[in-house]
Amino acid sequence: MGKIITKGQILFGVVVAALGVDNLVCAHFGLKLPGVPWVPVNPLFAYVSGAAFIAAGVSIAANLQSRMMAALLGYLFMGFALFRALPLVVAHPADWSVYGVLFEAVALGASAWTLVQVLPRASSQRESVLGKVTVAGPYLFAVSLVFFGGIHFFVARIIASLIPAWIPGSLFWTYLTGTALIVSGISIAMRKLDRWAGFLLGVMFLLWVAILHSPRVAADLHNADEWSSAFIALGMCAGSWIVASRG
Repeated sequence: MGKIITKGQILFGVVVAALGVDNLVCAHFGLKLPGVPWVPVNPLFAYVSGAAFIAAGVSIAANLQSRMMAALLGYLFMGFALFRALPLVVAHPADWSVYGVLFEAVALGASAWTLVQVLPRASSQRESVLGKVTVAGPYLFAVSLVFFGGIHFFVARIIASLIPAWIPGSLFWTYLTGTALIVSGISIAMRKLDRWAGFLLGVMFLLWVAILHSPRVAADLHNADEWSSAFIALGMCAGSWIVASRG
């Protein structure tokens, strides 16, 4: 288990860089997605955010100035959550999908901030100032998990319809997954068996990527939304293992 958990940082860096490439592709072709990568308000913003994601992802994966980059990346995701996703929630409170966009950004930002807590502390005063708020990372990640779990009960039949037809009992798996997410979130927040919760949660997200997202991407290679969804699921896997690596 320990060897797998240690790969969380590398995997997270790769995912962030991949989201950056996704941003650049969306900017180049003028594509607009509801979540991460961000809705291109204008091409320049999409190009800049894509380049920032790539730089941060490479830095984190290669462990070069990774603590500062992770802190800044967390602020970037949280900025999107506050200034782009939250207004959508206020404007469309009955649309459950906009809540998903909000908490995806929060979860990825929380993963970055948790990584700051995991990495060795730096002596730089600038990093120390940036890192103060990152203590909230694991708790924000836990809140996101509880929300995602609740959604599995609130729109169970919609989520069940996404499960491949060859898997029997789609509604059962939907409820089981929702329960696992909620229990994991509570475990992480309370720091009770949180290492096991994070590890098993990461395995679950990895299975989702293999069973649910990869076939959808393969069936529609030109659909940027499917690529983005797959990367986010993989990022949640990495985030779970980063949370599990807390001391």
